[in-house]
Amino acid sequence: MAEDLVIVNGSKEEQYLALLPQIHGLLEGETDLVANLANIAAALKEQFGWLWVGFYLVKDNELVLGPFQGPIACTRIKKGRGVCGTCWEKEETLIVDDVEQFPGHIACSSLSKSEIVIPIFNNNTLIGVLDADSESLASFDQVDKNHLEKIVSLIPL
Repeated sequence: MAEDLVIVNGSKEEQYLALLPQIHGLLEGETDLVANLANIAAALKEQFGWLWVGFYLVKDNELVLGPFQGPIACTRIKKGRGVCGTCWEKEETLIVDDVEQFPGHIACSSLSKSEIVIPIFNNNTLIGVLDADSESLASFDQVDKNHLEKIVSLIPL
């Protein structure tokens, strides 16, 4: 298990390429889902400094707040509501450049300006989402999408 996170400067691509093996090391040999999600959230927050990063897990037909880093967050989200609920409904990654322009956006924090939400699947069933929010407009792009999808695929389920 890795004990220290090495923060890398450089392009977003370079940062992800350095972070991916570290996250793999954090997950290696650990089977507890909460522990793994907590470490992933912490690693992403440390590397990228986003406003908020964390997980929502499907429980009783709602997304329920899981491990995260950042300001307090919405506890429960219904399917189809906000960016997270819409990601769940559509079962696809969503990138929102300006959350104020997203119909039905849930403002857990007024500081959030852009967002990316990645679905997490287990045996072709969506079981949760990885959500990241930034204080800047248009913070997330295809590079984030590609690498965050790789990161969620590493989670032992």
